[in-house]
Amino acid sequence: MPQRPPDVTPRIVQGDLPDDLLATYLASKEVAIDTETLGLQTLRDRLCLVQLCDRAGNGAIVQITRDRLTPGGSGPCRTPNLKRLLEAADVLKIFHFARFDVAAMSHWLGIRVTPIYCTRTASKLCRTYTDRHGLKDNVLELLDIEMDKQARHTDWSATTLSPEQVRYAISDVTMLHALMDKLQFMLERDGRAELARRCFEAIPVHADLDIAGFNLLFEH
Repeated sequence: MPQRPPDVTPRIVQGDLPDDLLATYLASKEVAIDTETLGLQTLRDRLCLVQLCDRAGNGAIVQITRDRLTPGGSGPCRTPNLKRLLEAADVLKIFHFARFDVAAMSHWLGIRVTPIYCTRTASKLCRTYTDRHGLKDNVLELLDIEMDKQARHTDWSATTLSPEQVRYAISDVTMLHALMDKLQFMLERDGRAELARRCFEAIPVHADLDIAGFNLLFEH
């Protein structure tokens, strides 16, 4: 029988990472990151949450208040601690479908995330026996964990998050380290690790193209 996601109680903060959490994450080799927005159109649907977790299970949910937004790079970044962490060259940021999250944080916060590991991209490169590359499918197969996605379509801009929203929001990042380890083993086994690394490096360019409206640039 599949297991439930790890039980992590996140620290919920508003506006930006506090200094102590910043120090904790900067001391980590990898930090799992996710975002929640008001929809899937980056230029229209504002960024509401940034979720983080390290391998030790230190989880956080940063509620991005309107006064911290700098859409389209209008002015200096108003989340300096998040910016310092997400642009730190010696901390790997693990995402699932990084292209969306990277674009959201670039457009709404003026943050250029680097370096990146995307488990969805890795899945497409090594799980070629399936077309199901969502996080739920990956963790069910590779980690034997069943995710509950019922809270996915809710108002993430709410001042007070419901317990269901908190569980959903933090659950995504609590599994990304273990999932990355499984996928990286498969990539190395199949001789595709270097190709994956080069794909990860290209993600910010794809995010920039999405923001600029060139989401089909590489289509025939």
